[in-house]
Amino acid sequence: MIATPISAEFIHGTTELEHTARGIKPHRLPQATRERHADQQLSLMETQPSGVRLEFTTEARSITLDIHSTRVTYRGLQRARGAVDVVVDGADWDSRVLAQGDQFEFDMETGHTALVEGAADLVQIDGLPHGEKFVELWLPHNEAIELTSMHSDQPLSPREQTRPVWVHHGSSISHGSNSISPSRIWPAVAAKRANVSLHNFGFGGSAFADPFMARVIRDTSADFISVKLGINIVNADAMRLRAFVPAVHGFLDTIREGHPTTPILLISPIFCGIHEETPGPGAIDPESFGTGTARFTATGRPGDTEQGRLTLQVIRTALKSLVDARTDDPNLSYLDGLRLYGQKDAERLPLSDSLHPDTASHELIGERFAVAAFGRHGLFSGPSPN
Repeated sequence: MIATPISAEFIHGTTELEHTARGIKPHRLPQATRERHADQQLSLMETQPSGVRLEFTTEARSITLDIHSTRVTYRGLQRARGAVDVVVDGADWDSRVLAQGDQFEFDMETGHTALVEGAADLVQIDGLPHGEKFVELWLPHNEAIELTSMHSDQPLSPREQTRPVWVHHGSSISHGSNSISPSRIWPAVAAKRANVSLHNFGFGGSAFADPFMARVIRDTSADFISVKLGINIVNADAMRLRAFVPAVHGFLDTIREGHPTTPILLISPIFCGIHEETPGPGAIDPESFGTGTARFTATGRPGDTEQGRLTLQVIRTALKSLVDARTDDPNLSYLDGLRLYGQKDAERLPLSDSLHPDTASHELIGERFAVAAFGRHGLFSGPSPN
């Protein structure tokens, strides 16, 4: 078997690589941002390599990847393990679910956290198609990982990046929560369908129109940019309308400093019944404890939008009006999140925990976004018709 050093030229969709005692740890945020701005939640989320993948051309039929993962679990709740997805010449080929790794177990009732150490996973990929092919190994979207080694029966060659780069920012839905594998989260589905290179800044519980996040996007190379805002702000009851609108304007202004003419798509929230007309904060429904699956609920008062309290319906109206007001920016468009997943979709494919889409819904959203944004008459091709 041939050993291939895992270097930056093989890894796509990441911002920085940290060299650890075990190997290479991908980060989705730069070190300066992590040290100065990231809270505990964001620090955890940015180490989970959602959208990050190894890319290479090869005639190999057998590849082995040595990975050490670190995951967070919650006592009494079932959470899907991370996986490595194999994509060959743009088509889904296989998925390898991790079984080892370290585990931080969190008890939500007591607040106690315990570390259970585990071994590395040896991800074995056999029986790849004959001949030269383009292979992508999508890394787990829901567990932090360290890449230790990579071996194959034929040489692996990094492929020059020629596809347009799509930079996306959003919440846990964009991060991929409740999808069972990394290439089936909706941004990955859309990127594969549109044949673009994804750089995913979707961070669970962390899409708040933060100025530092706008600066990260500003400083990241991009051919297309999308920003999906709303659910975290409502769920955390983080802002009122008066603060929200100027914050989004400032967010876009900062991005424009580095991308003066790059197409930007501002996306409002998908349908989420608990927050359509009810403000946050959100919480875990206590009736779901002991069932093995957490369900979320809204603790605000239905219909209460006085004093600028935010619901998803208020957010959608505000974002649409905000884009309409920026008449000096012909490369800014608006996409109503209900076009990606609406009330009728929720009746057919309900949010499994009342907040996050399942795998089938991720795939639906990704397919619809690819058409709406990258299609022949997509929003990235010109000013929004909305």
